[in-house]
Amino acid sequence: MSTSRHHFLLLLCTVTVGLLVPTASLAARSTGALMTFGTIKTAGAHATTPRAQARAVAGVPWPGNPFSPTSFWNSPLAANAPLSPSSGQYVDELLRQVHDYHPWMNTTSYSVPVYVVPRNQPTQHVTLDTWGPDLQQAFDQVPIPSHARPAGGTDQSMTVWQPSTNRLWDFWILHRANGGWHARWGGEIDNVSTNPGYFTHSAQTNNWGATATGLPLLGGLVTFADLKRGYINHALSIAIVETQWAKFTWPAQRTDGSSFTPGIWAIPEGMRFRLDPHLNVARLHLPLIDRMLARAAQRYGIVVRDKAGAVVFYGQDPVTQSNNPWPAAFGYQYPNNVLDEFPWSHLEALQTQMQCCW
Repeated sequence: MSTSRHHFLLLLCTVTVGLLVPTASLAARSTGALMTFGTIKTAGAHATTPRAQARAVAGVPWPGNPFSPTSFWNSPLAANAPLSPSSGQYVDELLRQVHDYHPWMNTTSYSVPVYVVPRNQPTQHVTLDTWGPDLQQAFDQVPIPSHARPAGGTDQSMTVWQPSTNRLWDFWILHRANGGWHARWGGEIDNVSTNPGYFTHSAQTNNWGATATGLPLLGGLVTFADLKRGYINHALSIAIVETQWAKFTWPAQRTDGSSFTPGIWAIPEGMRFRLDPHLNVARLHLPLIDRMLARAAQRYGIVVRDKAGAVVFYGQDPVTQSNNPWPAAFGYQYPNNVLDEFPWSHLEALQTQMQCCW
């Protein structure tokens, strides 16, 4: 469920769009890097038949933010929200990772295609390729569009959201085999509109979810609706390269934490950062996408939800769209160059609620 796997494959692709990129820098980034580089030059390719076939069902509007309005994803932070006593150390460690591994935003690979479907969407059986009888039951009838496509990359994530039934399905390693859909793991949420923002199921299995923390894929995702309105009205999720082993903090439900740099103040998965509430973001004169991210981080916060090959935000996968909006959102620049301007040094770490052990 970590997104750091196989990122060295990017070494083979540094000339994809005829631009010179230092291979060591590119290899250090998330596995989602290749897609954004490719779309800068070949944006017109997104109107090809396979991508057009993968679009969400027409006529289903974006239903607004998922999860309860009181969820940590949707609730504004108090200006005096308690900080961790180790806030400085956690922020210093995040700054080290931003410097050493660079920032990025995953969009067309290692992110989340979201299929919002109507009530009459035909259902398909998804075979669970491991033990989990209760999760298999949740996957027996899923309203997946016939031409849906999971995210590129080894995680092969995807979300199906059916507002009319108030249900949502997340998948990890979703693929077609022997004429049908298969998944290695995932989860299902009933009553999405009142859900606290994480999987609450507990029965034969109690570790549902398609991310390292067990948090839903939609949580913290920068969506096309966010881009269209010009601001983000929810918390953000990020992945980082090194996280604390075994221990995690709410709202994470589990962890795949590990680190390899000696002597660091390891950040637990689930850690919540926020931008200093007294910082005047307007005076920073940031690029639009950075300004949107900064204001969301200031008002709602950032949740460490996973691991990756870089410090990674998540943008909605454009496989459901006829055109990819992300190159324009970044001003047709490499995302790392734009995200370097994000005010990382003004972040603060909120009070933790540590749990052990996973």
